[in-house]
Amino acid sequence: MIATTVPFGRTARRLEWAHLPPHVRALVERECGSAVVEATSQGGGFTPGFASVLRCEDGSRHFVKAASTKAQRAFALSYREEARKLGALPPEAPAPRLMWLHDRDDWVVLGIEHVEAATPRRPWRVGDVEGAAAMLESLAATLTPAPPALDLTPVADDLADWPAAWDHVRLTRPDLTHLDDAAGLAAGFAAVGAGDTVVHTDVRDDNLLLAADGRVVLCDWNWPVLGAAWLDTVLLMVGPRGDGLDVDALLARLPLTRDVPADHVDAFLALLTGYFWKQGDERVPPASPYLRDFQRWQGDVVWDWLAERRGWHDPA
Repeated sequence: MIATTVPFGRTARRLEWAHLPPHVRALVERECGSAVVEATSQGGGFTPGFASVLRCEDGSRHFVKAASTKAQRAFALSYREEARKLGALPPEAPAPRLMWLHDRDDWVVLGIEHVEAATPRRPWRVGDVEGAAAMLESLAATLTPAPPALDLTPVADDLADWPAAWDHVRLTRPDLTHLDDAAGLAAGFAAVGAGDTVVHTDVRDDNLLLAADGRVVLCDWNWPVLGAAWLDTVLLMVGPRGDGLDVDALLARLPLTRDVPADHVDAFLALLTGYFWKQGDERVPPASPYLRDFQRWQGDVVWDWLAERRGWHDPA
């Protein structure tokens, strides 16, 4: 287990219902069909946009996201893109449905299907990891090839600048052993990560819902790309690995990863390590005080994992 002070499930500093302008609250209530009597902000994640489960007078529940195109432009654009992608996903995809979209008057507001569910508990349990991995297997089957309406970028293009993060690591961690080996692995990622599957790229506990009916639902469709079907399963394992689980044993028997060459997985882990460590050294955003700590922790987790897989740990 890799220790961290990141308070999982309580990392977000979001807009609350009372912070939304009256005209935005009014339009949300019109779309919901009833007055809002309770708003529960979602504590997971690292963005400051409004994201709350709303309970209305008529007993209905709704999940709503909102951001101002003036005050929170980057997040509003992200929500707009999420709405486009949710609308392009087939109904059988394990994702919440987009119910409605308001994109005018300087606000992007999404009404998303409310799923009666909870995020996986931390530290991770093996059963929850297996359930999420089974969902990703179903997702890959459903989204291979990718629906053309998603209009996705190949993963090698989207992450083209990530291998260069090792230049930063060379400067900031000069005593790191096997640095050149890791950088070389990361540089080879483009050759092993290609594919025609929709890759979510942000599979972690705060984007997963374990539904009351047994489903596992994947949320926050902001950053999907085209790539190899196994990539999301490896991403899923970062949190469980950090929590002390033997994720290589899981990868060895899961359908999407059991036949993937070890060097291919290692190239992806090296790519992730450099990216997470570089991002972890960036300025801390005022609205996301735990983001850099979380990225550094992920980098530490993935490096420890990669070093163990490659036999790079220094002898005691």
